[in-house]
Amino acid sequence: MSNMFAGVKLKKTAPVEKPVDLTEKVLASLEKQPPPVAAQQKSEDVWKETLTPEEYAIIRGKGTEEAGSGEYDKFYPTETEGHFVCRACKAPLYSAKAKFDSGCGWPAFDRCYVGALQMSLDTSHGLKRIEITCCSCGGHLGHIFLGEKATETDERHCVNSMSLKFVKGPPARPLEEASLTAAA
Repeated sequence: MSNMFAGVKLKKTAPVEKPVDLTEKVLASLEKQPPPVAAQQKSEDVWKETLTPEEYAIIRGKGTEEAGSGEYDKFYPTETEGHFVCRACKAPLYSAKAKFDSGCGWPAFDRCYVGALQMSLDTSHGLKRIEITCCSCGGHLGHIFLGEKATETDERHCVNSMSLKFVKGPPARPLEEASLTAAA
């Protein structure tokens, strides 16, 4: 049997690169960054006086409340009813419009106020995750999950209710909302 491709020169093609998962891309960029520094610097003693023991364990101790136990898990205010602030420092974090039902057991948001949150690498529990904290005080909010295709931003900010406080009405000044990872 003769080889019908004998004498045919084949063009070499570049290997097909595996698409980089957005979570991996963000994690890789966070591994190269120093840990974030909060604008408000308070001693842990001051935080212990300001927060309840439960709030302190989550916000300062980077804890996680039990799934389905938080006051804001199934709380869905209308878009114009109010917004969510950091329980520790009262900085605006999320509009009511950004909240959605992810079914995960914690309040979920798909976008935040620009400049309100910072991401950092969390390697606790033997995992690589993206932690989200308040830019103003450095308080632990929760984690961000990417690539689930549940929202148009493809982000799920999984936040502890204990880290949030709902405030009626709009923020004191107009704030822009955006995806936290859009620039990643």
